[in-house]
Amino acid sequence: MTGANNFSVSGYGPERARWTRVFARDGLARRLDWPILLSATALSLIGTALVYSATRNRTEINQGDPYYFLLRHLMNTGIGFALMIGTIWLGHRTLRTAVPILYGISVFLVLLVLTPLGATVNGAHAWIVFGGGFSLQPSEFVKITIILGMAMLLAARVDAGDKPYPDHRTVAQALGLAAVPILIVLLMPDLGSVMVMVIIVLGVLLASGSSNRWVFGLIGAGALGAVAVWQLHILDEYQINRFAAFANPDLDPAGVGYNTNQARIAIGSGGLTGAGLFHGSQTTGQFVPEQQTDFVFTVAGEELGFIGAGLIIVLLGVFLWRACRIARETTELYGTIVAAGIIAWFAFQSFENIGMTLGIMPVAGLPLPFVSYGGSSMFAVWVAVGLLQSIRVQRPISA
Repeated sequence: MTGANNFSVSGYGPERARWTRVFARDGLARRLDWPILLSATALSLIGTALVYSATRNRTEINQGDPYYFLLRHLMNTGIGFALMIGTIWLGHRTLRTAVPILYGISVFLVLLVLTPLGATVNGAHAWIVFGGGFSLQPSEFVKITIILGMAMLLAARVDAGDKPYPDHRTVAQALGLAAVPILIVLLMPDLGSVMVMVIIVLGVLLASGSSNRWVFGLIGAGALGAVAVWQLHILDEYQINRFAAFANPDLDPAGVGYNTNQARIAIGSGGLTGAGLFHGSQTTGQFVPEQQTDFVFTVAGEELGFIGAGLIIVLLGVFLWRACRIARETTELYGTIVAAGIIAWFAFQSFENIGMTLGIMPVAGLPLPFVSYGGSSMFAVWVAVGLLQSIRVQRPISA
């Protein structure tokens, strides 16, 4: 059953045949969004240099090998790139049919974190350690399955031409689908990931054309939920301390406020052009904790200065701009929702990561997309790139 745009929900039909002919004529290279691909690649390469600078002298974590994190970051980026290619090859429409399986796997994995298989890394009990140096943070992949799952439900009847926008029952089902993994992640507790997931849900609802009552209701429910989490003492002590340090930066500068104070010192010392790559005194002196992951932006601020740090922000801006264009140009609601969910995810996570290094946001343990070290986060963001490229490559077009 097709809608006004002669688009089949399953991805087949006249529109699919038209797309196949044009794609065969133009080739993949002409259909890709190159600004997105190049900006993501540039961010990953910049991140490689920053991760190496932050870890080459840290013998307590690099196992005595200055290239340990450099090589692993390059490997993670390579695997992520391969996952992007695989996602483009499968296509977002094919993944739409696999959503129940992907959703079940992601929920199962986050549940495993709550079992003895779960491990605490840097204060967050959000990991599964398999041994051999391999670990997995399932919440990173839950972000993707929430986007795909909600998009599948909200767009089904609209793309089929049955309704102009999702009805209340469909929205409730989509919110229920998202609530299950979010609540499990909250129990870990991984508050940073929960914040991102809530923003994703808001972005998806706004893009779907759902009633604004749902959006305002979700915001109100989020506020009440935050109060309940605080009152029920769900948060761990280190998470409470992070909010306390954000509210009062001068609180215990040698303890809970140490990370943010050192981060601001590192960024402030960079000036316009920075101290030069590998020459930052704060970075070389190992004053900023977790500098290869959560606080990688401080390396850019200190060693590359305002110009280098600004370049990272510009590249993120280019990525988001092109993602917005993809969301606007696709004629299928499913593709629009998926792109909007990715935009909400990347925009908030980037703002939170950079903001916490500047002291304008609380420390939430979120990586900077493409730049921070971490396998799970790198794999997830490159899968997101593949979804965006698939939406652009397979967008309905005229013959």
